[in-house]
Amino acid sequence: MRRQRNAKIIATLGPASSDIQTIQALFEAGADVFRFNFSHGSQQDHQARYDMVREVERRFDRPIAVLADLQGPKLRVGKFADGKIMLPAGAEFFLDLDPAPGTSHRVCLPHPELFDAVAAGQSLLLDDGKVRLQVLSVAGRAIRTRVITGGPLSDRKGVNVPDAVLPIPVLTDKDLQDLRFALSLGVEWVALSFVQRPQDVLQARQLIGGQASLMTKLEKPAALEQLDDIVRLSDAVMVARGDLGVELPPERVPGAQKRILRACRREGKPSVVATQMLESMIGAPAPTRAEASDVASAVYDGADAVMLSAESASGAYPVQSVSIMNRIIQEVERDPLYRNLIDAQQEAPLPTRGDAICAALRSVTQIIGAVATVTYTTSGHTSLRAARERPMAPILSITPSLATARRLALVWGVHSTVSYQLGRVDEIVSAASRIAQQEGFAQPGDHLAITAGMPFGEPGSTNFLRIAQIARPAKDPEYRPFVPVEQAASNACC
Repeated sequence: MRRQRNAKIIATLGPASSDIQTIQALFEAGADVFRFNFSHGSQQDHQARYDMVREVERRFDRPIAVLADLQGPKLRVGKFADGKIMLPAGAEFFLDLDPAPGTSHRVCLPHPELFDAVAAGQSLLLDDGKVRLQVLSVAGRAIRTRVITGGPLSDRKGVNVPDAVLPIPVLTDKDLQDLRFALSLGVEWVALSFVQRPQDVLQARQLIGGQASLMTKLEKPAALEQLDDIVRLSDAVMVARGDLGVELPPERVPGAQKRILRACRREGKPSVVATQMLESMIGAPAPTRAEASDVASAVYDGADAVMLSAESASGAYPVQSVSIMNRIIQEVERDPLYRNLIDAQQEAPLPTRGDAICAALRSVTQIIGAVATVTYTTSGHTSLRAARERPMAPILSITPSLATARRLALVWGVHSTVSYQLGRVDEIVSAASRIAQQEGFAQPGDHLAITAGMPFGEPGSTNFLRIAQIARPAKDPEYRPFVPVEQAASNACC
């Protein structure tokens, strides 16, 4: 199954998409990556969905990536005696460490580390910013505030602190348990929530230990102050506009999104735009025109992937949500303006052999009219560097590693296949020609631009570029030089 687009789609699985028929329909509609949201659901739920994703993968013989999204250190108020209160603007309200049920004057904030981090004049945002408090003073075990924007407040609502870097670990005890479980499943990507500083990324990377790739979610203003370092340390970055849109003024979110995407493109790291993309489709069969424009804008800006959250996890129209997102991306990528914008965003290659080869690959592809850019890669590095260049032709990635093939399902323009281990240049050229024909990218007479690293199998050694022309049909049309996903999975287990 070949996608007729470059940008990818991430679909979140949940109660509305927990049977194999729906998961298969989501894949057929256009989902390339499935997200498991560990803020909801049990480990048993995630195990069952993971097994169904792998069954769909086997049915279609196409690598599929799984993203485990950790909850992170979400701050919440305690419970109220009556379950809910009304806070009028101008009133004083206290946040303290007393576990007693809250009243209209106070509530427990069971996060003692917060009391040393906030100061007078700072803001506290409750319930996704619907209620805004200004800190008047902090004394021991109580934060005295004034209500700036009033409204209802109920049990366990979230607390955001936009004006401070909080001395809290990026991984809670729950996250550590979920991380161990996700890695035992074999997920390709782990998403890290509420990152504030580069050290958070380093800590998570050490715990993951190379068992999965790390996606950093940018949803804290403090993280934007060290954006370049965080992007450099991450394997991919998500623009998580939910909490980012709470802590940043709304008018600053679009600019922040563009800045993040530009930083990712510069470093060659995949970027994801997420949250509220087709929000109305939770309950309606079609998106608003503004939502369609939002998805289109992310694609025009060069995002590697766009993501559906509640739309596919708990909405009434999960498959339709993926389908319309697929159609929006295709329409954008057919627009001549899209290629003009992508080219205008082109960054100078970094001074490395890999970037030099992939920059040349982009030029060669355009000059000779190659129908595909073929990358032979073990670690995925060659395909990632090729994707950074945004070539005119699709990227046909060939790898002997099923884990790498799955991971690359997230990356712009990459169509990933699993091959047998290849050891000579003529084997790579032959395999590229056969796979390009069998996967529907090429036919006799077409040109391919092929790149790899020599010696083969050494990560980060991209240094080889070859132009090949497909002279005649494969001698044995039944011969498939790549390994079926089911066989590759079996080999990986052994």
